[in-house]
Amino acid sequence: MPVVSLRALAGFVSDGMLLALPPDTSLTPCEFARELVRAGKRELRLLGVPVSGYASDLLIGAGCVASIETSGVSLGEAGFGPCFTRALAAGQITVTEATCPAIHTMLQAAEKGVPFMPLRGIIGSDILPHRPDWIVIDNPLSDSSDPIVLLPALAPDIAAFHAVMADREGNVWVGRRRELATMAHAAKRTLVTVERVTASNLLEDERLAPGAISAGYIEAIAVAERGAWPMALLDEYGDDPAHMAEYARLARTEEGLRDYLVRYVAVS
Repeated sequence: MPVVSLRALAGFVSDGMLLALPPDTSLTPCEFARELVRAGKRELRLLGVPVSGYASDLLIGAGCVASIETSGVSLGEAGFGPCFTRALAAGQITVTEATCPAIHTMLQAAEKGVPFMPLRGIIGSDILPHRPDWIVIDNPLSDSSDPIVLLPALAPDIAAFHAVMADREGNVWVGRRRELATMAHAAKRTLVTVERVTASNLLEDERLAPGAISAGYIEAIAVAERGAWPMALLDEYGDDPAHMAEYARLARTEEGLRDYLVRYVAVS
């Protein structure tokens, strides 16, 4: 599989697509998100898998997003996503509330090629009345009343994440972050940025193969060194709490966000 430029990788994303992004704690593709901002993408529909953070908040602040489905938008110790909060209050984006187990379940249904999967834990919550696409039925295999929720399969147009490495065949190593494999299996296309490309085949290494996603699920790869910054990347590098605090401070206002975009994303 040929390695493409970061700009070419962003070119796989069209306006209006459903883009699935992992949380800040799980190989989030921050440099890819910045490239989407530079490319001027619009009307994206974001899916937090299962929560959203810096990358989603930045895309929202830059005007790239029409809607988001997630169980929360948080910058961790730096607080709630300021751009998300401002856009929601102004009615600039549509927000679909979900739960972490529900998002994973809907992706697992798409991964397995079935139209829906059941989930029990959300019965009794106040989220059900706001999700007409989640259907409560009686368990057909039970002899007594046994309500259960059916969740529709969810196949994102694009799943994107950042990984430590890929090999020349296009296999990608994500370590223990197997939820990224579910994203890749469920999505129509998976785009990955990596720190480096290795000459050895990851699937032929007994130590690395269990943490690898097969090239069959990967559409394209681009090298982006420190592509998860300001988030951490496994054992490669830690997070940057000082930068996150700066982002949270600047992004509280439109003027501050514009300053951030000029300084750190190179958008005038």
